[in-house]
Amino acid sequence: MTVASDDRECWFLTGSQHLYGQEALEQVQRQSAEVVAELNAAAEVGARVIAKPVLTSADAIRRACLEANSDDNCIGVFAWMHTFSPAKAWIPGLKALGKPLLHFHTQANRSLPWDAIDMDFMNLNQAAHGDREFGYIATRMGIRRKTVVGHVSDPRVRERIGAWVRAAAGWREAQRLRVVRFGDNMRDVAVTDGDRVEAQIRFGWSVQTYGINDLASAVDAAAQSEIARTAAAYQREYRIDPVLAAGGARHQSLLEAAKIEVGLRSFLEQGDFGAFTTNFQDLGGLSQLPGIAAQRLMADGYGFGAEGDWKTAALLRVIKVMAAGRLGGTSFMEDYTYDFGPDDPVVLGAHMLEVCPSIAAEQPSCEIHPLGIGDRDDPVRLVFTAAPAAAIVIGILDLGDRFRLVANEIEVVAPAAPLPKLPVARAIWKPAPDLATSAECWITAGGPHHSVLTSAIDRESLDDLASIADVELVWIDQTTTAGEFRHRLDWNDAHYRTKPR
Repeated sequence: MTVASDDRECWFLTGSQHLYGQEALEQVQRQSAEVVAELNAAAEVGARVIAKPVLTSADAIRRACLEANSDDNCIGVFAWMHTFSPAKAWIPGLKALGKPLLHFHTQANRSLPWDAIDMDFMNLNQAAHGDREFGYIATRMGIRRKTVVGHVSDPRVRERIGAWVRAAAGWREAQRLRVVRFGDNMRDVAVTDGDRVEAQIRFGWSVQTYGINDLASAVDAAAQSEIARTAAAYQREYRIDPVLAAGGARHQSLLEAAKIEVGLRSFLEQGDFGAFTTNFQDLGGLSQLPGIAAQRLMADGYGFGAEGDWKTAALLRVIKVMAAGRLGGTSFMEDYTYDFGPDDPVVLGAHMLEVCPSIAAEQPSCEIHPLGIGDRDDPVRLVFTAAPAAAIVIGILDLGDRFRLVANEIEVVAPAAPLPKLPVARAIWKPAPDLATSAECWITAGGPHHSVLTSAIDRESLDDLASIADVELVWIDQTTTAGEFRHRLDWNDAHYRTKPR
């Protein structure tokens, strides 16, 4: 499952008009190409920017927007009004545009040539005029977009554009994402369920259900050569428990885990699925709960949700795509237990088995231990501690009338003491502003117990994704108080319940 970013394109649409003559339009085209060249040379942007011909008529604008809609590589559109572009001409195109929109309020020159400015210069370089006209019509039409202001040579400007590009890439992935649920949700659990039809309308992802024995059949069909190759990878890439190594007393369990991975990977590839769920209450013909298989598939970019949690699985895949090429890792996570100690209260996050090794601080250890639930053989898993880093945990929930994202800024830290008897992958973090306030606000918002932990995506990218999706996002950060947070939720309820669909 690829998370490559080399197929990302953004189209650069420049608005002008014929009022200033052909020579001026040619200069507009040249300067637009220069801006695009700087964007393409900037590592921060993260996509290939395509300069389109200057747009001077409503029909040309509409056609450009329709062409962007139909191009699978185009993840979004930049708009810049280099001169004054009368905004009524943009109405048909903006009505037709189905791709995310970034309004780049910039100009060709960073500093003004004060001693050379004449009326020709003023007529040509009036994005300060044209972009305000464009901003008005976009606001009048209720067009959701991001506005970035500044010169293309400014690193902060390019970073903000890059944040939006990552969100646009995630949104494209959501539109085409297929999620497979093996079995149903964990019995009687509420927050991991939800309206799959509404989720497809809102986010685009399609959620399909298959019986666990459909997966078991794929596992049974796994080729011995692939099983051997995968088991050898375990022994090569991880610190292997001697009992699991070739000749060890439990080597057969390692081969069974490899067989599950081969079958699961094959099932996902053949169905073009980018995310999946499992459920320890429904294992059918599987000999053990997929542990190391789920971990390694996440490391390869797949989304995952335990106990049938299809929303978190889909969100994890989207964040993985957004994080392509970035430092840091992204994993399925769960707040498991707390240290309420008087000095630095922390969260101990883990799951039964399924935490992605992309967040590991050290080479994972491949081990086998009893699980205690699931009524199957002991599962093979990777054991490690997450690397210290600034990060975010993100939860997604279905409120019935809308979806909500809850995000908490955190600091992943090293454990205060060794964890010799905890045979699972784990992360320890300090949530902002503190554990008590964070947990109170998360619970007040209805945040789920499953989440996505990422040290690879910044706050602005997540804000941009929520804006593109037109979905509620609430933040818990260093400035948050429980009282202010409750008021924010109340205002959000009033907004979303009266907002036209």
